[in-house]
Amino acid sequence: MTGSTRRALLRAASLAPAWAMAPAPARAALKTNAHIVIAGSGLGGIAVASRLGKLLDGARITIVDRKEEHNYQPGYTLVATGVWPVSKVRDRNADLQPAGVRWVKDMVASFDPASNSVTTAGGQRIGYDFLVVATGLHLDFAQVAGMDVGAIGTHGLASVYPGPQAAQATWAAMQGFAAKGGQALMTLPATPLKCAGAPLKMTFMLCDRLRQAATLDKSKVRFVSALGNVFGVKVVNDNVLARWQALGVAVETNHKLVAVDIGARRATFVTPEGEKLELPYDFIHVVPPMRAPDAVKNSDLAWKDGPFAAGGWLEVDKATLQHRRFPNVFGLGDINGTPRGKTAATVKKSAPIVAHNLVQAIAGRRPDEDFDGYTSCPLITREGSAMLIEFDYEGRLTPSLPMIDPLQESYFAWLMKIGMLKPAYMAVLKGRV
Repeated sequence: MTGSTRRALLRAASLAPAWAMAPAPARAALKTNAHIVIAGSGLGGIAVASRLGKLLDGARITIVDRKEEHNYQPGYTLVATGVWPVSKVRDRNADLQPAGVRWVKDMVASFDPASNSVTTAGGQRIGYDFLVVATGLHLDFAQVAGMDVGAIGTHGLASVYPGPQAAQATWAAMQGFAAKGGQALMTLPATPLKCAGAPLKMTFMLCDRLRQAATLDKSKVRFVSALGNVFGVKVVNDNVLARWQALGVAVETNHKLVAVDIGARRATFVTPEGEKLELPYDFIHVVPPMRAPDAVKNSDLAWKDGPFAAGGWLEVDKATLQHRRFPNVFGLGDINGTPRGKTAATVKKSAPIVAHNLVQAIAGRRPDEDFDGYTSCPLITREGSAMLIEFDYEGRLTPSLPMIDPLQESYFAWLMKIGMLKPAYMAVLKGRV
């Protein structure tokens, strides 16, 4: 890092949004012998465990998750576009576990809320008084015939979502494509997905890498969405479309990716009416449909009807994040069947609410803090520039820095993305903000 960049980051730190740096308020601990099980050790699971450890005196807290590596998922797009080395998104889960919390290194295979228990893949049955479901979601690549995650990085195949290795391999594929140019397909599924801005960031950065390699003019970049738009917040959607028009990015809507022929480099899309479209490509970024993991989807905790039932998402009240039918269960993060909110910033704002409302439930009181659906997306538009997009359940822009126009790109938003948000993320894990 250069001296000028370091100074710029220090100046930016003084202007950080409230969600990034605000300290957690101190509260008197509630005495209890309740056993709280947390399914999942991503940002949500560890953050709520850290907070509950401070809010409760005498409680037993158990985290159930097999993962030994903790990944900073907001950094995947930076790895996949050559901004960060892969080492910056990898940490050891053992180093992040809160003191005094029991860690069961296994996965929850089934939930039985009627008996207040979970069963692990290894057959261990664990009872609980209260449960926090923070499992994350499932990348359903099986819905794309011919897709092979192991082939990412070869034959122009890319996908930023599966993990650090796939992000690194995606950068290799992007470099190879940018050197020559050609036909690029960028995709978007119709399901809810985590970091809905990632497909857009990848498109902007692909164009920027093509520009840097002087191959943009001899390339065609096409964004193919299974939805009627490219982003769920209209003002952001319109802003992005205008920027892409200036870059020459073509957009197809209502076309769902259903198959890839990796060797032949051909992709098949279908419309809601069943019409097929086959397109050749030199580079393709596959964003898989997403749903709840089987353990949640096949349990009584999942939505049984309504818009979230098909994906098996967790049935929570969108405000309190308490389960609608099992009051001793709360949801946090990507697993929640709520209108929006599958980002790290969402967890930052909602983890304190879940912890508080769970403590209220332990004390026999009604959960009294509401989550507004806050989501943040530092939307990279090119190397050195980004837009800081913040919005709520209703799709209203909710900028935390009044002096920053969320629809204007800035170097400040870029600095936040590359230099400030991971330290803030680590503070969230430790229950400090």
